[in-house]
Amino acid sequence: MSGSHPLLLPPLSLYIHIPWCVQKCPYCDFNSHAQPDVIPEQAYIARLIDDLEADLHYVQDRSLTSIFIGGGTPSLFSAEGIAKLLAQVKARIPFAEDIEITLEANPGTFETERFSGFVDAGVNRLSIGVQSLQAHQLQRLGRIHDPIQAKTAAHHAAKIPLHSFNLDLMHGLPDQTLTSAMGDLDGIIALSPPHISWYQLTIEPNTLFASKPPVLPDDDTLWAIYEQGHQRLAAAGYEQYEVSAYGKPGHRGRHNINYWQFGDYLGIGCGAHGKITRPEEQDIIRTEKVKHPRGYLDLTRDMTFKRWTVTESDRTFEYFMNRLRLLEPVPKHEFSERTGLSIGVAERALERAIVGGYLDDQGTTWQTTAQGRLYLNHVLTELLETD
Repeated sequence: MSGSHPLLLPPLSLYIHIPWCVQKCPYCDFNSHAQPDVIPEQAYIARLIDDLEADLHYVQDRSLTSIFIGGGTPSLFSAEGIAKLLAQVKARIPFAEDIEITLEANPGTFETERFSGFVDAGVNRLSIGVQSLQAHQLQRLGRIHDPIQAKTAAHHAAKIPLHSFNLDLMHGLPDQTLTSAMGDLDGIIALSPPHISWYQLTIEPNTLFASKPPVLPDDDTLWAIYEQGHQRLAAAGYEQYEVSAYGKPGHRGRHNINYWQFGDYLGIGCGAHGKITRPEEQDIIRTEKVKHPRGYLDLTRDMTFKRWTVTESDRTFEYFMNRLRLLEPVPKHEFSERTGLSIGVAERALERAIVGGYLDDQGTTWQTTAQGRLYLNHVLTELLETD
């Protein structure tokens, strides 16, 4: 198999990983570490800038359309530190005029008091990890905030000059009933955030929940939660545009959309991943940075742990794995522009998905059907088995 279409440069985003948390949650499989007595904020920011410098050749004359500062708990950093970091990034890569700059935050009082400072630093979107509005569930999830702090954080985010903010909410929690799940969701909707990420708890390997699994709701309850929850979100004016993302008009999360549209992104910080298109070489590469803070901060080490070329056989699967998360139609021309491959490489697999009732061929686009959205993993399995 060989590429038969020139790769075009997609939009470029930046992901910045800050690895420290107050404590590790039992469901979390992200690269996070319990904070030391003193977080080495200045040393880490300096290392982030060195990391960015080493990746500047991947920018290829593009502006940044979005920045996402994730973790860990980035709101443990000072507003002054975030301001310095963003200024250093802007000095090296131009920002798009309407750039979206998101910072993940927890609803604890300590972080909430810093919200206005983060806005002054250049952040224009917050993503607040509420997860539940029930005290007993927050305790089981290892969260260190309470329902009152969660509501206070949302009220404060609504009052400061942000472009948008997101509230994260989980469902399918241990022993959760339909009634309690809807109570959580109704409570989040009542806070009227511009964006809600509403997603099911999954048990990931190498987590405390994996070693000591809690009792989760059965499939019938999970389906009822999803069905009724989707109806309530739609009735409240939230549009589902991705598997677990709901936004009011004008408030879709641009950074994640770039991931799902198979755009490019630089990844700096502990364990951060990047994806870069190289038109001159006609290839796509991925990068992964050193995971542990101790190794990342070691000035004698290369911060890039791994760099590899995405094989042509993997490009098809990775493209559709991301693209089909969005509920919007997929332009057929985009596949070749983003992968450098002829659509012929996936033709039989796509036909199987169409015949199976998972995809509609709409002429210039493909669209997942209602059945395809419910059984997305099955669709992806079909596409993985390319001929």
